[in-house]
Amino acid sequence: MDAGSEIPPVPPRPDEAQPRIGADEWVASVEARRDAASGVVGRVQNEFKRVPRPAFYLAFGIAAAFLPVVTNNGYAIRVGFNTLLYMLLALGLNIVVGYAGLLDLGYVAFYGFGAYGYAMLASPKFGIHWDTLAVIPVVVVATALLGFLVALPSRRLVGDYLAIVTLFFGQLFVTVYTNGERMSFLGFTRSYDVTGGPNGIPNVDNFNAFGYKIESLQAYFYVALVMFLVVIGAVYLVERSRTGRAWMSLREDPLAAELMGMPVNRLKLVAFAAGAAIAGLTGTVFAALNTAVFSADFDVPTLIIIYAILILGGAGTLGGVILGALVVGVSLEVLRTPGHATWIFYTLIVATLVAKLRPWRWLGAVVAGTIGFGFAVHAIVAATWTAGVDGQPAVGGILGSGLRHWVVLPANPRVIGNVAFVGLVFAVLLLTTLQGAIQKVALIPTLYLTAFVWENRLVVEPSITRLILIGVILIVLMNARPQGLLGSQRVEIV
Repeated sequence: MDAGSEIPPVPPRPDEAQPRIGADEWVASVEARRDAASGVVGRVQNEFKRVPRPAFYLAFGIAAAFLPVVTNNGYAIRVGFNTLLYMLLALGLNIVVGYAGLLDLGYVAFYGFGAYGYAMLASPKFGIHWDTLAVIPVVVVATALLGFLVALPSRRLVGDYLAIVTLFFGQLFVTVYTNGERMSFLGFTRSYDVTGGPNGIPNVDNFNAFGYKIESLQAYFYVALVMFLVVIGAVYLVERSRTGRAWMSLREDPLAAELMGMPVNRLKLVAFAAGAAIAGLTGTVFAALNTAVFSADFDVPTLIIIYAILILGGAGTLGGVILGALVVGVSLEVLRTPGHATWIFYTLIVATLVAKLRPWRWLGAVVAGTIGFGFAVHAIVAATWTAGVDGQPAVGGILGSGLRHWVVLPANPRVIGNVAFVGLVFAVLLLTTLQGAIQKVALIPTLYLTAFVWENRLVVEPSITRLILIGVILIVLMNARPQGLLGSQRVEIV
């Protein structure tokens, strides 16, 4: 070969991945995964994606409408009604957090404002008994205006700063309405009972229009269902509009959105007002069915539940609102019963161990070690402290019989349960600092301590335990699927 001749290029090997000009690599990987979805499962997935989303929402509405038809159990219908309320609240929060990306920790105050607004305009409190068709528009507009006013001084805040301001607003609402039985204008006028204080506002009117009054639980279920379908339809249209796309741009990168000429501050104000309006609408239904409102119904636990729904289903998705509310709403009711909660608790522990412990020999070693450790501790306590095994587990059957001879159950477990709970917190923190075989060995007494705390402290406090278990479910989900059940994975270039 001559010195001046060119060396022919080496043809690429077939197994070498070649970048494509003008094609985004992440988009290409998505296309590859789509092409890989072949067979029956792949065809089902592809057909499933072709169905318009409104069809799914309509299908949910039709299925939900059959609940009062297939059962006359008031408890089941009440759970369905509460789940629909959670869906409505999650829709409003989804606009602020899921679309606009604004961390609003005072959202539940708008829910309370709507409930109190309806109670003041439709009850003997001030002798006002407006028609429902007049009260609801007034309350919704007033709540939207309140959301606008709350967002106005905080429109330039982001992240933690915005969260602190909205959290202050939420706590201010609870304080004012709890102490609202003696309110005056800056101390210059005599005191008036505006909110009823801790006693709230009783004897609230039911929904009434054109001379007809809605009183039954089944009727309110259908009212809440119709409201939800109307609101989700409106939110769906807004999502696909210029405003909806601008909100999503604001969520992804506020600076880039502003550089593209979007009115960032105005978008924040509109998002707060729209979310507040939906919360206010939900408050009217809540007040009408319960015929009484109390400030305690609109505190932090309610806010936690709404955020759990949004995170679990996937922030920024409407289908996630439905799925998240169904999972959380039903779970909260199931966890009211200590026996059901116990089964769920131990099932979660076993599922987590199976999913996380590798190799399999370590899974067997940890499970066998935990069982043996428990029986040894139980035998030592039974021989040295008889009262330490006089208690009863919260569940019966085979599981209860096994726990009876495995977990130490004192007759009066309150004090020792509190101490063990604190010890469990430190044990978990210590476990996160360990690695390798030492961590897996330390997992054995930690698991037993977890079972001890559950049986002797947590299971007897269902109101607290329900929130703890929901938190555990969220932690597990965030590790397995950070975007939520139906959320889309966000890709960041670093």
